[in-house]
Amino acid sequence: MTDNAQPPHMVYAYAVLRPTPEAARAVAAVRGVADEQVGLVETGDLAAAVGPVPAEEFEEDALRAGLERLPRLAALARGHHGVVAALAPLGAVLPLRLATVYRDEDRVRQILQERRDQFLPLLERLAGHVEWGVKVYTDPGDPGDPEDQADHSDSADQADSGARDGAAASEAAGERALSPGRAYLAARVRRRRGAEDAWQAAARAAARIAEEAGSLAVGRVAHRPQRGELAKAAAGGEKAGGEKAGGERAGGEQPGGAHAGGAKARGENIANDAYLVPAARAEDFRSRVLAAADGQPGVRVEVTGPWAPYSFSLPPEAAVRPEPA
Repeated sequence: MTDNAQPPHMVYAYAVLRPTPEAARAVAAVRGVADEQVGLVETGDLAAAVGPVPAEEFEEDALRAGLERLPRLAALARGHHGVVAALAPLGAVLPLRLATVYRDEDRVRQILQERRDQFLPLLERLAGHVEWGVKVYTDPGDPGDPEDQADHSDSADQADSGARDGAAASEAAGERALSPGRAYLAARVRRRRGAEDAWQAAARAAARIAEEAGSLAVGRVAHRPQRGELAKAAAGGEKAGGEKAGGERAGGEQPGGAHAGGAKARGENIANDAYLVPAARAEDFRSRVLAAADGQPGVRVEVTGPWAPYSFSLPPEAAVRPEPA
């Protein structure tokens, strides 16, 4: 074996915390992303929760390829979050970004020493606080298929008449006099207009919710709205991964999840915010945000938490790039 040969294992880092006997006992009871035993790497007044992972699965190329596959990403996120969740009740914990991998434990110690002046103030700031996620979606109702609307406009108009104004009803009635092709196009235009109206309503609701949430929180991070497969995974009741920590936190069932404005998994995500909330105000935050969203037509709001403060932790360098072995 040469000096440049790849070691059999690398070190996956989950979180930074204070080294305490309670923390040591907590990590001893959990398994990590590769079903490995998790432990603590300590240096002075800081520690990192870490575990040995197979180098062939977590070296740079293999790791990047795995993160591009949603099932692998979701499994990795669930394992990552499982370790962080086991540590969170102990006090302040800084969750590290998903797929933070280092060559060995000595490099982890070096990171802790180099960033001590950043990690310690963060641990102080986050003590006694939790993260809540708030997502706002458009919820335009079930538009159905344009062809179905054109072919069955009488029944559709009957349903619409109780919820739409006279102008919209007249427009729908006019579609009945059109040829099938023109009725199809007119229905599509009507759907598009309804989606635009729903987006505007959701944007107004998002502003009201942000104001209410901001009165209770001590910090806010506006993540990018979710799109594509990640949005579908989130709508299905799981978080697919952590950006976020840029926006997607670790996976698994969403604890404390609640919805306002309907629970159907459709619509466009237009706001994806994280709030840092004192633990003593956690339930007040949840109830008041849901109340601010209640009764808003065309809007669906999802509140999840409490979480460890993923969005407010400082990720280390090279978070998704394992160092050369």
